[in-house]
Amino acid sequence: MPAVPSAPRRTTVEALLTDLNSSPIEIDTWERLEPWAVARATLRGAIAPRTVIVKWVRTHPVETRTEPWRLRTELAALRFLSDDLNLALTPRVIAADLSAGLVVMEDLALRTALDHLLRRDGAAAHADRLAVFARAHGELSAATAGHVDAYYARRTALGPIDPAAGLVGRFARLRDEACGHAAALGAPFTGQAETELGAALAELSDPGPFLALSNGDAETNNLLLNESGLPDARLIDFEFAGYTHALTDAVCLHVPGPAWMSVGDPISTGLADHYRRALACGVPEAEDDRRYGFGLAAACVSWAIVRLQRFALLDTRSPGDDSRPQLVETLEAAARTAETHRALPHLTNWARRTAVLLRRRWPDADLDFTGQAASPPYTARG
Repeated sequence: MPAVPSAPRRTTVEALLTDLNSSPIEIDTWERLEPWAVARATLRGAIAPRTVIVKWVRTHPVETRTEPWRLRTELAALRFLSDDLNLALTPRVIAADLSAGLVVMEDLALRTALDHLLRRDGAAAHADRLAVFARAHGELSAATAGHVDAYYARRTALGPIDPAAGLVGRFARLRDEACGHAAALGAPFTGQAETELGAALAELSDPGPFLALSNGDAETNNLLLNESGLPDARLIDFEFAGYTHALTDAVCLHVPGPAWMSVGDPISTGLADHYRRALACGVPEAEDDRRYGFGLAAACVSWAIVRLQRFALLDTRSPGDDSRPQLVETLEAAARTAETHRALPHLTNWARRTAVLLRRRWPDADLDFTGQAASPPYTARG
């Protein structure tokens, strides 16, 4: 049987939609979409559409992601994109009650998460949808560049927020922590590599024209699209939305995220060009090879350093754990990207040396990622 919503949640949703439509609306069925705090509600009454998505703040003390700011951030971002910018890249908010901790959104049923398709069929079967994924993130940055004040006006109206935290995000403590992890591995940052690390972090902290809105998790699980016909893609999950360097959203095209062993060569597949052309429509500076290349290299190498923080954990795992070769490929893919754009040569050398150290330390991670024996791009991490 369909899950039954809590009485207060059901009453709140019905009251919101009844008030919105000026006629009685009742919830007929409630389908919990595990493991998220999300449900699909089927409605009864004079309303279109007949189904909606309800997302709420978790409240149970043993649950994670219970912070109320998450829902406020998502609500502000979705309304900013649809109402202020008229951008049809995200679900539309139908109603919200932040005091009750819930938002009602349009149902994106019939669309499927891109990562599900890639896991099921492989990347070769969905090259066109990967291109849509690349363009969608470029379009998001292009459309939102130059509108930072409008977004934060919406966001601060819903509660306090620190824009600087959103800008720097996961790189905030990177320099000090990265130096410690690298030294522990036997690959300390010294001399010009350390100088270039500072320059990379300065680029990410002061993006200039590349300052744009990100959902904070630019990965394939957060793009929903049709399996057949026109993709009609939508980006989801804006709980961590904020303005940051646009090219941090391009990292996933060049360097594997947590889900994948590798992402292949985005230049030969055209994904890099799809993203860059879309971004340049709103950020003309993306056409400057030097400026674009430096920003992309800074974002990719910094992401690899963030992932290196997992070294101590992975070192305790049994041989054959996919996380070990994935970390090797993360460092090497970031180095390849920087080399392609002729940026950060000393940091690039550091990344390659560190990958060699990991291959020696973990013989099970000494795998081929680019040759004929390599696994296909977007092979899932075990």
